Amino acid sequence: MKTKIMNYFKNLIQSIRNKFNDPVVNMRRSRKIQAFAMASVRTILLAGLCFVILFPTIQQILQALRAPQDVNNPAVIWIPETWSVMNIKIAAMVLDYKAALFNTAKLSFISMFLQIASTALAGYAFSRLKFKGSNILFILVILTIIVPPQALSLAQYFYFRDFRIGFLEWFGIDTRLLGKEGAIYLMSGLGMGIRSGIFIYIFRSFFKGLPKELEESAIIDGASVFRTFWSVMLPNARGALVTVGLFAFVWQWNDAYYVKIFEVSTAEFPLLTMRLLNAAEGMYASLFYTGALNLIGQDVWANPVFLSLISNVSALLMMLPLLIMYLFVQKSFVESIERTGIVG
Repeated sequence: MKTKIMNYFKNLIQSIRNKFNDPVVNMRRSRKIQAFAMASVRTILLAGLCFVILFPTIQQILQALRAPQDVNNPAVIWIPETWSVMNIKIAAMVLDYKAALFNTAKLSFISMFLQIASTALAGYAFSRLKFKGSNILFILVILTIIVPPQALSLAQYFYFRDFRIGFLEWFGIDTRLLGKEGAIYLMSGLGMGIRSGIFIYIFRSFFKGLPKELEESAIIDGASVFRTFWSVMLPNARGALVTVGLFAFVWQWNDAYYVKIFEVSTAEFPLLTMRLLNAAEGMYASLFYTGALNLIGQDVWANPVFLSLISNVSALLMMLPLLIMYLFVQKSFVESIERTGIVG
């Protein structure tokens, strides 16, 4: 009996040794260890990046949900002592949120469609319609990406200030563009909107990557150049359309430079960006005229920390529609980025 037990353990030890000495088993084991190590490192890095990216947003949300009186409470750092939506209501008053949100969405959507139309046509022309001097013109387009907008803003300002349409002025129609949203639409429709040079470059690169057989078959069927562009090339450029559309919409949504230069944001046409820039200065007036000044004490609204808090909550309200929109289009956006080859 004792001999049988000893032989059993000897065989067990020998089988374990054979497994450890087997090169195939060792290779599988090393691959599993490497895969586990890589997965662990990847998880740690992603968790760290998510924390760095989400930390400001989480902090803003927690600050937005604290009562205004907690601003002077040194014990409140993260979790509010008194939960309240008063800061959100005050920020909405300061931003004139309903009207400003509608106007900003309207300006961004129309500008986005005009940007897509103008830059897609220009990109198709540069990629397929070769003519004398086309390369020089494309170099000038690339220069619009390099040259800062501040270098051109003075000339653009004088142009829109002095812009007139004579026969319409004769009928008493005001054709001035300064102080009107038409200035932004005109720039977008003529391929001089925000980052239009980048969009032209994206469309040119995308159209150059499409097979020429698509155009040749359309031309054989008797289609004109514009018909070929509209019916054949544009439907195959879905990736570029989504990329340019999202970039154009977001950049116009966040634009404060051009709307300030062209005086687009007015009392009758408020925009979120300009209301956000003037949040601290206009908070007292907004609270006074809306009757909300009595809801909080003077020691609160006169506190610079509270002014900063309202500015942060206003920024969160401005950013919220973009976050919601991205939740619905993130899959299409990632696919379009991969197809167009944009990096960085």
